[in-house]
Order: sequence, then structure tokens, then C-alpha cells
Amino acid sequence: MDMSDALEQYLTLRRSLGFKLQTQESRLRNFVRYATALGELRVTAKTAVDWASHQCGPATWSSRLSTVRAFARHLQVVDPQTEIPPPHIFPPQRRPRPFIYSDEQVADLLKSMLDLHPGSFRGPTYHYFLGLLASTGLRFSEAARLLREDADLDAGMLTIRETKFGKTRIVPLHPSTTLALGRYAAIRDDHPVRRVSQFFFTGDLGRPLIHANPHFSFILWTRQAGLRQPEQRDGPRIHDLRHTFAVRTLLSWYRDGEDTERRLPELSTYLGHNYVSATYWYLTAHPDLLDQARLRLDARWEAAK
Repeated sequence: MDMSDALEQYLTLRRSLGFKLQTQESRLRNFVRYATALGELRVTAKTAVDWASHQCGPATWSSRLSTVRAFARHLQVVDPQTEIPPPHIFPPQRRPRPFIYSDEQVADLLKSMLDLHPGSFRGPTYHYFLGLLASTGLRFSEAARLLREDADLDAGMLTIRETKFGKTRIVPLHPSTTLALGRYAAIRDDHPVRRVSQFFFTGDLGRPLIHANPHFSFILWTRQAGLRQPEQRDGPRIHDLRHTFAVRTLLSWYRDGEDTERRLPELSTYLGHNYVSATYWYLTAHPDLLDQARLRLDARWEAAK
């Protein structure tokens, strides 16, 4: 079996387990083309390491090699001559520290979407779209692919289909979020093109939103708000609205005296995480959460005395 056939089997197997592998598929197809052009019949450590740092920046070297390592581990089961690239060849890719927005910043962001697009349908679309991300912690792709029929505003619930891990989940809405989406739905359903679209949030011609649609307006806002310099490439992201929702939810539980560890699976399910461990990351992602955890631990020690 050549590497191309082996890759197809690998992708099929992994997807049957619920993984989407969009980035991984692109990388592995690129790797297989690279290795095949060199005349390689199987994965070798040298080829994998060379490819991982080929024509890309250092920030992605580690994750690219990790992708090939997973593929190689799969191949070695049927071909013992397959070499698994050693770990830690490259420095690990650091997870960006999330930017946690204040209530005032979120309100200013949503207002700016209307101000930047006066008289345009884009204004209310971006306004309510980003508002939904902030109030539910949905992933951008989940909100963008939300179907009109899956927004049950009478029941105050959204059905999120085919998520990052291929699952479907129900997302209950806060009453204020339901009211806001109802206002957007009235505008949307009154538009001759957008009302026939299957998607709840629509771009031009009724198509679903893509990241580039609100991203340009978002970048303008971060500069106007002093959160990003004119030439600065990094800085606050739309995805940080999801982080903000998670951190604020955890903080409210701590401050209300809730058993945060017991309730963590609830937040994990709501966010669509495949494992609770993915949600635990938020406990160390923000200084306020660390402070609350320390205070909780101190209280337990005092009680034990």
C-alpha cells in the first residue's frame, strides 16, 4: 500500500471517530506529495522533520510535525519499517493567551458594527452575530453555519449541527439573547434575498458568513479602541469572545460559591468540548480565575485546621 492509499484509510478511520481533520488532511496531503516527490515509499523521520520546517514559519513547525507523528504511529501498525519522528525536535507551539473583554468593550464592539456600516445590512448582521458569540461562547464556524430552522426562538434554543467534533448539541439561550436574535430575525426575514437563505446569519446573496466578512470591521474596531496598533498583526481576536464567555462563567460560579469542579462538565458540554480537560485549560488562562482558585484552596485548608 502506498502512502496515498494509507492516508485515505487513516482519514476515514479518524473521521469515523468524530474528528474532522480539515487542517490535518491538508497538511498530510502536502506531506505525502513532498515525500513521494523524493521517492520515499514510507514515512521516515528525516523526511518528516525536513517537511515540517519546509516553506513555513517556525510557529507551525511543531504542530506540523505532530500531525505527521500521529499518521506515522498509525502506519507503523501495518508497516513496522515506518519511522516515527521523535518528539520535541522543535519548540512547542504556544497557545495564544486569551484576551478577556470587559462588558464595556463588548458593548462598544457591538455598537461599532452598526456605526461602521450605516444603512447596510452588514451592520445588524455583524452586530447580532458577534453578540451571539459573546453571549453563548459559540465557535465562529458554529454560528456562521447555523440554519434558520435550527434557531428556535420560541423555545429559546439553538441546534448546533456538525460541530468541530462531528456532534450535534442543543444550546439554551439567555432570554435577552433570544430577544436580540428575534430582532435580527425580523430584519433578516423581511429581506427579499436573505429570507430564502437556509442560513440564519447571511452574507451577500444569502450565503453563510465567512471569517473575512466581519473580521475587517473587527480589526478596525480594535484599532479605534486602542487594543491594536495600526501595523500590529497580533492582538485581540474574535475567538476571544468564546474565551471571555468561558472565563466569566467560571468566575461567576466561583464568586457565587458554586462547586466549580462539579459544574465544569456542564460548561464543557455547553461549549461543545470533546473532553472536560479542554475546559480545564480556562482555569489557568486568566489571573482572576487563579486568584479565585487560590482563595477556594485557602478556605479549604483553613477549614481542615
